[in-house]
Amino acid sequence: MPTSPTTDPLRAIMGAYTQGRLEEAERLCQALLRHDGSHIGGLFMRAVLRMAAGDDETAAGFFQQALALSPAIADAYGNLAMIRQRQGNLRQAGLLLDRALALSPDNAGWRAGRALLRPETAAAMRDCRHALALSPAHSAAWRALGHARRLAGDPVGAAAAFDRAHRCDPGFLPVLDEAFICRLLTADWRDYDEQRQRLLARIDQGGQALPLLIQWIGIDPARQRRVAAQVFRQQVGTVGPPWPRSGDGGGGDGRVTIAYLSADFHEHATAYLVTELFERHDRGRFRILAGSYGQDDGSTIRQRIRGAVDGFRDLAGLGGAQVAAWANAERVDILVDLKGFTAGGRLDLLSRRLAPLQVAYLGYPGTIGDGPLDYIIGDPVVTPPADQPLYHEKLAILPDCYQVNDRQRPLPLSAPDRAALGLPAGGFVFGALHAPQKLNPAMFALWMRLLRAVPDSCLWLYDPYGAAGDNLRDMARRSGVDPARLVFAGPAPLATHLARYRAIDLCLDSFPYTGHTTTSDALWMGVPVVTMLGDGFAARVAASLLRAVGLAELVAADPDGYEALALSLARDGSRLAGLRHHLEQVRHTAPLFDTPRFTAHLEDAYMMMWGRHLAGLPPATMIVPPRPGVRTAADRGFPDPVIT
Repeated sequence: MPTSPTTDPLRAIMGAYTQGRLEEAERLCQALLRHDGSHIGGLFMRAVLRMAAGDDETAAGFFQQALALSPAIADAYGNLAMIRQRQGNLRQAGLLLDRALALSPDNAGWRAGRALLRPETAAAMRDCRHALALSPAHSAAWRALGHARRLAGDPVGAAAAFDRAHRCDPGFLPVLDEAFICRLLTADWRDYDEQRQRLLARIDQGGQALPLLIQWIGIDPARQRRVAAQVFRQQVGTVGPPWPRSGDGGGGDGRVTIAYLSADFHEHATAYLVTELFERHDRGRFRILAGSYGQDDGSTIRQRIRGAVDGFRDLAGLGGAQVAAWANAERVDILVDLKGFTAGGRLDLLSRRLAPLQVAYLGYPGTIGDGPLDYIIGDPVVTPPADQPLYHEKLAILPDCYQVNDRQRPLPLSAPDRAALGLPAGGFVFGALHAPQKLNPAMFALWMRLLRAVPDSCLWLYDPYGAAGDNLRDMARRSGVDPARLVFAGPAPLATHLARYRAIDLCLDSFPYTGHTTTSDALWMGVPVVTMLGDGFAARVAASLLRAVGLAELVAADPDGYEALALSLARDGSRLAGLRHHLEQVRHTAPLFDTPRFTAHLEDAYMMMWGRHLAGLPPATMIVPPRPGVRTAADRGFPDPVIT
């Protein structure tokens, strides 16, 4: 409800607005402004009505006109901030909320909104506390506090804040999912099955859920697609027409212009995977751009990405129209989104159709579920042709493996001292260095059975917040395993992290969300990984990676097969040594780590897509053939996983 001062001419407008007669209010507002185009209250109400009609850009113009005449309208700044946030211009939204709060410092809603825009800052905590002091039952403020606590490394406190937000507003279901995620981060599984069933019921009743969460807990791919489509429509809405373009081959020199878009061009797993790809693209056929809307951490990997592309644009803080103008000026032909439904993704940009073709790759292992993407890059394991009905995007199936790797990443040759890592000096080391949210009670119980069956073994786990250890030790104790046999690692620089794998005898994969970078890191360091082949992209990634290094034999069909395979390897030192030797031998020749080969096949996929576009054909499922004279993974003795 706007709080700007009202005058007699506004009474009818306000009455119609408050009673929901929006068309009448709009007509009255237009009449008032025809009579007096500089009527501040009329401009403000016209903006409010345009917002209610979903016409944000027109509304923004009227708010700006009102502020030009009277710069002290706090509500105009607050509403304009809401528009800029919806448009993805978070930097401007934050500045507008600063102005609104300077005029009205005790507005709890605006303080909560500003905290949600900047949850990683200490100022966000102060805004949340101020908002809650003003309004202790303010759901948005509790939610903002949850995000701030999570980013501050306190998932336990974050879960409590999300729970409080839900108690304040039981109808706002996303906070239940956010609380569930925080409990996964701490391995708090007390109500895991109940929460999973609650999510299933909500999805089956047509409700929404967080797409990445349902991947972590193994909801089936058909439901994943339904949820993804709902979330996209709710968060983004309709997909706009293609940004106006003329001509073919964006650079004007016959080359195809490809722009990679991400928030992760900094110290992040995605950056460490893709950089050599950027360096190896054929500049005779392609012009390569990078659009970054994430943080600039000044890291070496970010600087390397800058040097690897033909143009690097920092898009952080820019709204959709500004990003679209950049893409148009650069004449982008193919936009490659590296984020999808992962943290910090900008689906609002994809909805603007920044390029004639838009492609999903690497960041999110699944469908966006609705309109803005034409293709998703996969391979015969993660996206077999039969799975096309599970995707809105058309499958572009590479010959070997969808995952690119950077052969310039560190390769430590020796393991750190076990004692320095907290590991026992002797005995067998199982490793499962996955993010805690990928773990679940069933897989942990299986791992505990392995520890009981291999008495001299320990299990090395990853606990980035230091919040999961106590819960996992308690689970071990209740499983009949000495909690001291669990060892925990924390975050470390990449070279240090990779060196740690040298101390592991066998890696145990998570499931149903299998290891992605976690698995390729282990294989790069010569450590075998046991996995399963599940349903859907995320449940098959590790199987694809193992196939691409010639170890499909380590892909089990089910939990019993997984457990039996891991146990047999732990008891057969010579076989395990043979697997490690194989990985050392194929490190620079296996398709998984053959970056020039991968780049050539990905470029072939891009050219197949672009050729269809130039021919006026719609996107279609495509199987990218291996280059002439280049053997497939199967030809090179790397067969597909055999599941019986």
